Amino acid sequence: MTDSVEETAGPAGEPDTGGGPTPEGGYPAARLRLLQDDAPTGPDRRATLARLTDDWLAGLLTRHATAAGLTGTALVAVGGYGRGELSPRSDLDLLLLHDGRADTGALAALADHLWYPVWDLGLDLDHSVRTPAEARKAARDDLKVQLGLLDARHLAGDPELTAALRSTAYADWRESAPKRLPELHDLCQERAERHGELQFLLEPDLKEARGGLRDATALRAVAASWLADAPRGGLEAARTRLLDTRDALHLATGRATDRLSLQEHTQIAEALGMLDADALLRQTYESARTISYAADVTWREVGRVLRARSVKPVLRGLLHGRTAGKGERSPLAEGVVELDGEAVLARSARPERDPVLVLRAAAAAAQAGLPLATHAIRRCATAAATRPLPVPWPAEAREQLITLLGAGTHTVPVWEALEAEGIVTRLLPDWERVRCRPQRNPVHTWTVDRHLIETAVRASALTRRVHRPDLLLIAALLHDIGKGWPGDHSVAGETIARDVAARLGFGARDTAVIATLVRHHLLLIDTATRRDLDDPATVGAVAEAVGHTGTLELLHALTEADALATGPAAWSAWRGGLVADLVKRVAARLAGEPAEEARPADGPTAEQRRLAAEARRTNGPVLALHARAEPPTGPEDDSAADERARQPVGVELLMAVPAHPSRGHRPSANPMGPPSTGVLPAAAGVLALHRLTVRAADLLELDPENGDGDPILLIGWRVAAEYGSLPDADRLRVDLVRALEGSLDIPTRLAERERAYARRARAVLAPPPRVTAVTGSSRTATVIEVRAQDAHGLLHRIGRALETAGVTVRSAHISTLGANAVDAFYVTGPDGAPLTDTAAHELAAAVERALG
Repeated sequence: MTDSVEETAGPAGEPDTGGGPTPEGGYPAARLRLLQDDAPTGPDRRATLARLTDDWLAGLLTRHATAAGLTGTALVAVGGYGRGELSPRSDLDLLLLHDGRADTGALAALADHLWYPVWDLGLDLDHSVRTPAEARKAARDDLKVQLGLLDARHLAGDPELTAALRSTAYADWRESAPKRLPELHDLCQERAERHGELQFLLEPDLKEARGGLRDATALRAVAASWLADAPRGGLEAARTRLLDTRDALHLATGRATDRLSLQEHTQIAEALGMLDADALLRQTYESARTISYAADVTWREVGRVLRARSVKPVLRGLLHGRTAGKGERSPLAEGVVELDGEAVLARSARPERDPVLVLRAAAAAAQAGLPLATHAIRRCATAAATRPLPVPWPAEAREQLITLLGAGTHTVPVWEALEAEGIVTRLLPDWERVRCRPQRNPVHTWTVDRHLIETAVRASALTRRVHRPDLLLIAALLHDIGKGWPGDHSVAGETIARDVAARLGFGARDTAVIATLVRHHLLLIDTATRRDLDDPATVGAVAEAVGHTGTLELLHALTEADALATGPAAWSAWRGGLVADLVKRVAARLAGEPAEEARPADGPTAEQRRLAAEARRTNGPVLALHARAEPPTGPEDDSAADERARQPVGVELLMAVPAHPSRGHRPSANPMGPPSTGVLPAAAGVLALHRLTVRAADLLELDPENGDGDPILLIGWRVAAEYGSLPDADRLRVDLVRALEGSLDIPTRLAERERAYARRARAVLAPPPRVTAVTGSSRTATVIEVRAQDAHGLLHRIGRALETAGVTVRSAHISTLGANAVDAFYVTGPDGAPLTDTAAHELAAAVERALG
């Protein structure tokens, strides 16, 4: 602030360091004794220092105003001092208020008698001399002045002047808040860009960085506007801890600094009675995270309120009719809808009966690129306290976690919201040790927990490179989970990862792969950059540690994701080339091992044979819909456990369709084409229209037992309703018949739906589809493998592309791992033989173009 009257050169006589009724030695001695005393500390010391300073300044004003015969003046504390919070080296924000009737020279002399004693003590001072009208004008012109007046507190003089100023300051702020709050938000964002995020910095600015004291003050201003309010849980405690740390920093350095430098960490930790410097940083990060989360929620609410106010009531009524002001709900998943730009619980949702709901809501929010509403998280948290997820987790819970992790950058804010409300540590108790844990290596950008999430974000972009994206994402989440335990974090992490994977419900084989990835997540980068790759022993050691080509593929992707999530100095084209070279050599070594024997396929079940017989008799499709029960919890072999763990619990839909249906059932798009291929897009399209998400599927041809007649196509689907109840089998059959006849235009219907939900479909920036021809993997067919982001109608589009290419699908194996589809199609040419290598690669390229 600047004076509105001209200052004189200074008061006559010696600086006045006395004042009101202070202990012996005056204010300076009393101040020194207070700051050197071990008690009181924290809020009590700040309040005591403020009272001591109040008395001193009040005495100065009273004595000199009386001596000069001045009336109609008041001394007002504003800003942090106005809140009654004085750190040892805090500056004093003071306003000398007057009614405009006093002589200018007398006012200047009085100001000098107030300001010079403060300067003589070496204290920083922000001061001004104004009338109430001048103060209001300054506030209109300068947002910082207006914010300071919200904390105005009377010290001495005419209390009515101060009361009037406070009243008008709050009235002006509430009136101007719709225009000033966006300006305040911009200031907060600019400050965050300059100073970074407090919760991740090794040398944070406790005041200016995002999540610091300035943001806490901004939240007070938002609350004073009456437009929105911050979540109160833990906010004041977080602010108090940052103030306590700043107090200790001021005393340790003797300076008015807010930057927590590395060389001060140990001394500050000792002053605050903490175990060590890491404990200090962790508490600081936790406090900053609380403030940052409160700021995110609050500014989101401010934006929603201001958007609602920007639409005139009449226009709002014309646009929304009777629903004006109530908001429109768009379904996202079962029990989850979008409302006013947030993912919220549906009215019918019952989190106390559905422990998976919190993960389903989080996954749906992240996939749609929406924030997860705070009240939705808290409802789920309350319900989880009485009905937690069973251990091991049901398959749906595991799938929803994988979907959440695979949403890319949108995972981060949703995960942070879950952490802020205590959901993550409730779901994954081992997370507590890495939460807010600092990493003192300057290469690292993030704390341990945020690094793990960033690694999952990076891994989500690499899921097309691996056969098991679910294992990649879980390994990314857990690869540094051993930090915070004694010893090598990779060794400790392997044990923890086994426990967590079993908790999530993975089978023994998948658990072993995850544990291997965590144990050796540094193996490739360390070996590639520190060992001689031409030495056969180097390659042999890595091959022995990894064991299988599939694990090597996952480890390669995890290595890159980990490095990219560490910081800009951790990955480069050179490092990537070295790792790729090592992986190539190790893969060649592993290729010399005998391939794992494939398990023999089970024959058709009795129900499948019954459905096939009925389809052959009626020459039309036959369907059966069954709820799929929870998997057994008793003993089972490893292979069965792995297969069970990969399949989510849901609904099983069996279809039996004649390979050559009657004329009325033949697909019209290609009546002379391969029938098995035409059935697949028709069936997949019908499921998509009925909002059934395909989690897994198997397609095979069942030849007639006596060799007479056409084969029957058997498709076993595992599906889940996107939201709402499942349709009955009769409705599905009717639409399937229409699709096969050509009277149901599936592509047009799906395109309309895709346009309707285009915004959400574009929310997640997923890696592009990848389609490959796996030549030589089968003697009787060519394998076309598709890896893509799971989406409505994906399988329908794949089937249409295969149909257009004129190939026959002999069998198909469809699996959805989180948000990733990994599908394999065994196809043959018109002659029933595998495709040539050239034709296979051309087919893969055609399918990839169709998906693009």
